[in-house]
Amino acid sequence: MTWAGSESYGLRPAPGAGRRPAVAALGGGHGLAASLQALQPVTDRITAIVTVADDGGSSGRLREEFDILPPGDLRMALAALCSASEWGLQWRDALQHRFAGDGPLGGHALGNLIIASLWDLLGDPVAGLDLVGRLLGARGRVLPVATDPVRIAASVVGADPDEPDEVTEVVGQVRVATTAGRVLSVRLDPDPPTACPEAVQAILDADWVILGPGSWFTSVMPHLLVPEIREALVHTRARRMLTLNMVMNTGETTGFSASDHLEVLAAHAPDLHLDVVLADPSVVDGDHDQLGDTAAAMGAELVFSPVADPDQPGTHDTLRLAAAYRDVME
Repeated sequence: MTWAGSESYGLRPAPGAGRRPAVAALGGGHGLAASLQALQPVTDRITAIVTVADDGGSSGRLREEFDILPPGDLRMALAALCSASEWGLQWRDALQHRFAGDGPLGGHALGNLIIASLWDLLGDPVAGLDLVGRLLGARGRVLPVATDPVRIAASVVGADPDEPDEVTEVVGQVRVATTAGRVLSVRLDPDPPTACPEAVQAILDADWVILGPGSWFTSVMPHLLVPEIREALVHTRARRMLTLNMVMNTGETTGFSASDHLEVLAAHAPDLHLDVVLADPSVVDGDHDQLGDTAAAMGAELVFSPVADPDQPGTHDTLRLAAAYRDVME
């Protein structure tokens, strides 16, 4: 294991050395947004590949009413990649604006409505996202991981507090993310879902692929359950980096250590090789050796870097994460 900023990671030279790397970043929600913001000082060749399992809030309502991909995580990724110009920042804020009140628009984000409207007009989710990206001056591209909305189902032990040893199935992203039990495994419906072809190609064309951070079972794992995406991750010439979360033992991963996170990933994609596992030292709790051994079993170098935001416990500091990404990639 090494620290970011050291002279060598014991890794082979990065593909495309001498130019800014092409990066495919996989995830969803606030975790993916943090990763995308951190990548912008490192490269302008970014493709976000976003989970499409959300069934709560504005996204869930639009998904059910119009039978479309849930737009919320896609909107957040687009906002994270917006141009730093006044134009880009104003449109970012407009997309993120959420209507108040209890009426039909209450709770909807304007960006979700714009994206849904473009999908209806163009009949093509990728074309609609690309058009919003042009509006924002986005420094990268945002793609859905699958062409149709998917639903997450999890095997959970102890979901019913009165039956702590019983394994039950919990269905839906919101219910899985908030379950009181311990998640054992997840699957997707439909099984298998159809991958977005542009997302598959972005992984194959990348110099680096980054998984995480994000909600482990509802933002990170779903990508591994789309067969064409998993195969692309296995066979790409890119190097693969896993960014661990700042909080290990919460919500859907209650009781999980850092090593448990890696073991879950390996169980869902046993043929997936990693090159780097990036972790803040504060998340390990004296488990350095076990985490290093688990990473090594997946072929990865464990790299520690202080990427925590001191003012917002449990979150990544964008500039510190950018520095860690730069050090690893260079």
